Amino acid sequence: MNRIIAIANQKGGVGKTTTAINLAASLALADQSVLLVDTDPQANLTSGIGLKGQSTPAGTIYQALTADEPPDLEPYLLATGVGGLTLLPADRNLTGAEVEMVSLPNREQRLRPLLSRLRARFDYIFIDTPPSLGLLTINGLAAADRVLIPVQCEFYALEGLSQLLQTIELVQGSLNPGLTIEGLLLTMADYRTNLTHEVISEVRNFFKDRIFQTVISRSVRLGEAPSHGKPIVLYDSQSTGAKQYDELSLEILNHVPHLV
Repeated sequence: MNRIIAIANQKGGVGKTTTAINLAASLALADQSVLLVDTDPQANLTSGIGLKGQSTPAGTIYQALTADEPPDLEPYLLATGVGGLTLLPADRNLTGAEVEMVSLPNREQRLRPLLSRLRARFDYIFIDTPPSLGLLTINGLAAADRVLIPVQCEFYALEGLSQLLQTIELVQGSLNPGLTIEGLLLTMADYRTNLTHEVISEVRNFFKDRIFQTVISRSVRLGEAPSHGKPIVLYDSQSTGAKQYDELSLEILNHVPHLV
């Protein structure tokens, strides 16, 4: 079944973009057709996949979101260095999009009709959202079938999650009744510390089967890969990070999402 999955958490630095790039690459290498959608004005996903500053003559997601009529996205798409993996890029212009979108019709649902036209072409569409609950994130949630929530293994891991879950419920109620939770993904785990074990235990006890079995460890190689414009599976296929994202991709392929 074709799926559109938003990767969201209003906290920054929890591994949203890392997860988007590496999960998408692992699925593409498993013979899935995958589209990455960069809706973060920082455009870290675009640079992390090796396409910083690149766009087609049609432009980037900024031009697509602010067009008078929903355009065909095909002219905006870029091929990546991974077979089967395509990118809808972003750049700095997206910074002003939230302000401009306030006065546009259907401001919370500018992205949904764009991606609906591409659903049949891709097995998976991943939307990398900004670290906020602004209009760009709301557009991502309104366009998605499911939401994947990365949660960093740190002291304040659960801080802000209630607000995100409330936002998801609001989106369900008014914009996207079919939205479900794909799952929560524990990231940046350091098993040398008691804190990591405590956080994993606390989050699993609280969210139970909404948590993916795969846990993403803190990794130097995983941190290095974006500076080379490569997913970890191409940068170091034998690394722990590459193996963990491969494990996560298998979970995604066989996963049943949960209601909020």
